[in-house]
Amino acid sequence: MQSNEVIEITKDEVVPTAEKMRKEGRALTMVHCYLDKEGLPVVSYDYDFGPVVKSYVVKGEKVLPTISGIYDSAAAWPEREINELMDVTFEGLDVSERLFMPDSLLDGKGQILVTPIEEIRRMNGLDNPARGE
Repeated sequence: MQSNEVIEITKDEVVPTAEKMRKEGRALTMVHCYLDKEGLPVVSYDYDFGPVVKSYVVKGEKVLPTISGIYDSAAAWPEREINELMDVTFEGLDVSERLFMPDSLLDGKGQILVTPIEEIRRMNGLDNPARGE
């Protein structure tokens, strides 16, 4: 069974940590991001240590260095996804093309346009009480 260990690091430790992991032959298993309770990003770099996944976590930073020069596509793809979906920028990362979110669904950098269901229903004429909807 695999377990997880979380280690908090600063943005200045992201590249040296990645370089150390690469030198040790550690696989980068994932880079992911979520927002904490205060709405600040938490970016996690997960490395394989056999039965343990060590997650090196950076909290509250909206600009981080890319590690795509160290881990190639294993880092570039998840960093591009995070850049596209969240308000986090990876310095040095090529984001000249979108992965999957068309410009029409974005309102500024990393902000997905969300339309309340009531507004969609109203725009489509589905909020008419006479129709029983």
